[in-house]
Amino acid sequence: MTEETIADDPVVAEPDVTDFPEPERFLLHMPVDVRNMSLVLLAILVSLFVLQWARVVLIPIMLSVLFSYAFSPLVNWMETRRVPRWLSSAVLLLGILGAMVSGAYQLRLEAAQLIEALPAAAQKLGQALRSGSGKSNSALETVQKAAAQIEQATRESAAVTGPNRGATRVVIEAPRFNIKDYLWTGTIGLLALLGQIAVVVFLTYFLMLSGDTFRRKLVKLAGPSLSKKKITLQALHEIAGQIQRYLQVQLLTSLLVGVLTAVALMLLGLDNAAVWGVVACVLNLIPYIGSLVTAAASALVAFLQFGSINMAMAVGGTSIVIHTLVGNLLTPWLTSRASRLSPVAVFMGLLAWGWLWGVWGLLLGIPILMIVKSVCDRVEDLKPIGEFLGS
Repeated sequence: MTEETIADDPVVAEPDVTDFPEPERFLLHMPVDVRNMSLVLLAILVSLFVLQWARVVLIPIMLSVLFSYAFSPLVNWMETRRVPRWLSSAVLLLGILGAMVSGAYQLRLEAAQLIEALPAAAQKLGQALRSGSGKSNSALETVQKAAAQIEQATRESAAVTGPNRGATRVVIEAPRFNIKDYLWTGTIGLLALLGQIAVVVFLTYFLMLSGDTFRRKLVKLAGPSLSKKKITLQALHEIAGQIQRYLQVQLLTSLLVGVLTAVALMLLGLDNAAVWGVVACVLNLIPYIGSLVTAAASALVAFLQFGSINMAMAVGGTSIVIHTLVGNLLTPWLTSRASRLSPVAVFMGLLAWGWLWGVWGLLLGIPILMIVKSVCDRVEDLKPIGEFLGS
């Protein structure tokens, strides 16, 4: 066959250099059972509903469990000194309650002065902001003047045309203040709070009194296999150790923040610096939010006392710096020894528990995540969740 025949042949054509073969695709075959996924989703939604609905019962239980983990080493140490558990647990709880009541009583006058000063500080700050904004003609003032002129023109036109006949003017009167209703509502709230505190105290006492009883029962219920009992015992020991170390870290860092805040604000000349130290110590237990509340409130009171925005910013900035240094330098180093949680998982968990239980969820979120991770690391089907929570 000659070259002319090949060129004229319609069947034989020159290959297209731009037509590359499509690369082979690698597909990951994962069996997805829609029915199981639906059941898992329904189980999650039901669990969230139960956690939200039963928070009045679950929150005291979780607080009691945490307190029992925190105080059990002291009770165990006193038991080795031949002190009965019922006596050591009662003395420990009564001593802690007595110290809290005594501290609150000693600081009651300063706290009352502080609470009374907050409304005046807010009013004074608003006046300062209004006076500062009144010195310059802003776009907001122009819009307000235009709105006032439009309102005045509308009133004049309404006066010319006269009121609509047949229309009835309705005047809504605000209900009068009833001191009985106020006292009744406050009494109910106080009694509910005291009742929850009593539940937490008694439940903590019974948990410390029981000692290792529930731990032995869980090991027994794990099954007859020695390996299952060993895994259950390891998980319980890890949970107890992590929670105790975490609570120790939180107590140490909160005390340090409280002392540094009190000393720094005292050097700045702020009144009731000791109260602010206690407030900073307590609110430091609430992640992320506690430091902001302390800084904002102390800055507001500083503005009332000094009458200067610069001093208010100095006081608030000092509080933020102390929380930042302790929270970003000391706390992560100590927390890394107490738990192996990922910062992303911790932040997401705090958002979820804060949404479910509010402030109590922020306080209990990290210990709950520790318990969940310790359990998931030892259950074959739940290991992916433990891997996600880990650092």
